[in-house]
Amino acid sequence: MTDVTDREAVPFDLASMRKQYRAEGLSETELAATPLEQFARWFKQAATEGGLFEPNAMVVSTADAEGRPSSRTVLLKHFDEQGFVFYTNYDSRKARDLAGNPYVSLLFPWHPMARQVVVTGVARRTGRDETVAYFRSRPHGSQLGAWASAQSSVVGSRDDLDAAYAELAARYPEGEQVPVPPHWGGFRVVPQAVEFWQGRENRLHDRLRYVAQADGGWRVERLSP
Repeated sequence: MTDVTDREAVPFDLASMRKQYRAEGLSETELAATPLEQFARWFKQAATEGGLFEPNAMVVSTADAEGRPSSRTVLLKHFDEQGFVFYTNYDSRKARDLAGNPYVSLLFPWHPMARQVVVTGVARRTGRDETVAYFRSRPHGSQLGAWASAQSSVVGSRDDLDAAYAELAARYPEGEQVPVPPHWGGFRVVPQAVEFWQGRENRLHDRLRYVAQADGGWRVERLSP
């Protein structure tokens, strides 16, 4: 058995791997009135200034009815004051988790900017009209992929997956409308809390969290780093 502490096996000193974050911070006086306004502000910076490959990539964490967690990276496709929207196969593990336990966490890891945003809330399926409108905007190949992949299920081989796609491509050639799969659609995460994390020197980071109130407003609280 390989000793993972062997320097030749793992040629990195993990304990010494660290970055000193920039000094600029985040104060309560800088925050927008709502978390969605603040998210829009930061997202625009991430998309235009942050040097991020996919600023809309987020880690979606769910737990099943027994409390067993799972996480995966998903692309955010829409956000507004109603919440954060992503699309998936409704037979996937995340969708099955959400069917039994609708509480979810979203993490936007904007490392190059020493920022992250954490959203916690409840996931609800989007309306079918909204799902259809988004599906029609997808590239033809992605539409076929939604049919070809029984997401999260065991597949015999890559060849099997490619064969399923090829069959669909023959049935629905480029230019022909692909029907929207009945097992595919969106989730909207309605936020209950949204935390904005800004890296600071000496690990004394700024963490400001909006918490939803019963009257529809938001309370802002500062968390220790």
